Amino acid sequence: MAQETLHGVGRRKTAVARVSIKPGKGLWSVNGKSLENFFPRASYQMRVEQPLVAGELAGQFDVTVRVNGGGTTGQADAVRMGLARALVAHDEELRGVMRAGGFLTRDSRKVERKKPGRPKARKRFQFSKR
Repeated sequence: MAQETLHGVGRRKTAVARVSIKPGKGLWSVNGKSLENFFPRASYQMRVEQPLVAGELAGQFDVTVRVNGGGTTGQADAVRMGLARALVAHDEELRGVMRAGGFLTRDSRKVERKKPGRPKARKRFQFSKR
């Protein structure tokens, strides 16, 4: 695989991440920024890198990400899923490891819509007997 670029798409809530990986030194580019600048919180950085750590491939790929929509948590989980899919495209034998870590399963939870006659989706207005 001479400089072959592999792609994966990850989604979470309303965030969509398009991840490209190619053999390299472990450089990250997320929307043109470094991983540390785009995800300043260490927990998000760790979460995004989980598929590489699980597959024991940390530092072997340069990762380029385009992510939009959602918030920080949704974007981090979308990047994680896209990276896992790209790694499985690189080596099909990693599928079991990625599946066991839960990186290939889309988290389908979304915000429930607001209902009429209520202040939020399920909350009721305060009841007053008198």
